[in-house]
Amino acid sequence: MNISKLNKQNSHLDLTNPDVKELLSLYKDHAEVPYISPTRNLKEWLDLVSIGSENLVPKRNTIRFEEDLLPGHLILLWRIQFGTFTTSSGYPKYFEYDYGINAEQALKEVIEKGYATQLSAMDSLPYLNAAQLKSVLKQFGLKGFSKLNKEGLMELAQAELTEDQISPCFTIRGYKITPAGTEILAKYPEAVDRHPKKKY
Repeated sequence: MNISKLNKQNSHLDLTNPDVKELLSLYKDHAEVPYISPTRNLKEWLDLVSIGSENLVPKRNTIRFEEDLLPGHLILLWRIQFGTFTTSSGYPKYFEYDYGINAEQALKEVIEKGYATQLSAMDSLPYLNAAQLKSVLKQFGLKGFSKLNKEGLMELAQAELTEDQISPCFTIRGYKITPAGTEILAKYPEAVDRHPKKKY
């Protein structure tokens, strides 16, 4: 285990805490200590591990690729590529408990590395429903949209409004994988190949 990598995700851990010391002992043969959320009941989790009701993060998921990414980062990119991941999406438990990553931090990292990008407000219009789109249009006094379907509402917004105008009107933003992100997924297909699949 590489204690020097603790600060990458676990700078909040109290290394004098007996439960933390036990945790470090469990992961002594791993490449690095998986992310442990500050809200995790560590004592309870350790008890569950001791009786086999909880598992450790697999060793392979704690080994970083040369790009300083963990397999969990790739799973996050794989999830983003479906086009349904937004600022309001939750992070499944498996990111922490199976892949050992802080998914929120990992999202910032893949964006900083150029593997994903956050969409603009205009490009995030598809994530609004028809009622929300009508509410946006109404704020600007636009007329004649009451019978438009969602596609028509988006087209009207794109034709009549600017990014600066609509940006304050709603907070949801989508995420998009970049060509570099697609390439990194193709470079390490084994990470995604091992992940249980479902449709998004």
